[in-house]
Amino acid sequence: MPFAFCTREKRWCEFAEPVDGESTQFLQELAQKYNMVIVNPILERDVNHGETIWNTAVVIGNNGNIIGIHRKNHIPRVGDFNESTYYMEGNTGHPVFETAYGKIGVNICYGRHHPLNWLAFGLNGAEIVFNPSATVGELSEPMWPIEARNAAIANSYFVGSINRVGTEVFPNPFTSGDGKPQHADFGHFYGSSHFSAPDASCTPSLSRYRDGLAISDMDLNLCRQIKDKWAFRMTARYDMYASLLSEYLKPDFKPQVIVDPLINKRA
Repeated sequence: MPFAFCTREKRWCEFAEPVDGESTQFLQELAQKYNMVIVNPILERDVNHGETIWNTAVVIGNNGNIIGIHRKNHIPRVGDFNESTYYMEGNTGHPVFETAYGKIGVNICYGRHHPLNWLAFGLNGAEIVFNPSATVGELSEPMWPIEARNAAIANSYFVGSINRVGTEVFPNPFTSGDGKPQHADFGHFYGSSHFSAPDASCTPSLSRYRDGLAISDMDLNLCRQIKDKWAFRMTARYDMYASLLSEYLKPDFKPQVIVDPLINKRA
């Protein structure tokens, strides 16, 4: 389907399907045939809970089985990303799936802008975190080569950054309440998919203008080697962070700001 959530038109809900729907069944056959693990992003219709719709990634094992799902944690409210018209924040936490080829997490799209989202997958033991995305040049392209690479370094795991390619034009123009004239396209999805490693290295990116396939060998031993070298986990102060976050969630939270008592005194 096109990335149609910019339009706010409800007819696109017709693409929603259960976790074990047609898309998943199709890929289950391929996963088993080629002995591979597949991450399958879908527009999920939760038939057991009032047909609620979610942005979901289905993880399919190399035997063709469904290992589990993850629902998108962070929903954007920026530009033409009108996704909250269709679905809200997910409720699956930060699951890591132990597969035949490693422990993987799926940080869906906008979640890459949240460092604590990356951290949580690392705390749960991820060795590779995939970031399936649909993002456009005007908004996020300067950030694209930085965020995933930084996450790989900070969390001592590999990151697979995947982005849509091309420009999609819709029959009915739309606006996003930002004062700009109505328009019929969302912008250019700039592709540039690549892998990042915990040692700060990364692969070349795929094309900005056409679909492609990136194949990369990953030595998962590097995750432990980097942890041993830099000791980020050992030197982190999770107790201190937890205390601050706990206080921050309280209605009467006051930032820890120390004011210079002479700040307004004239020289």
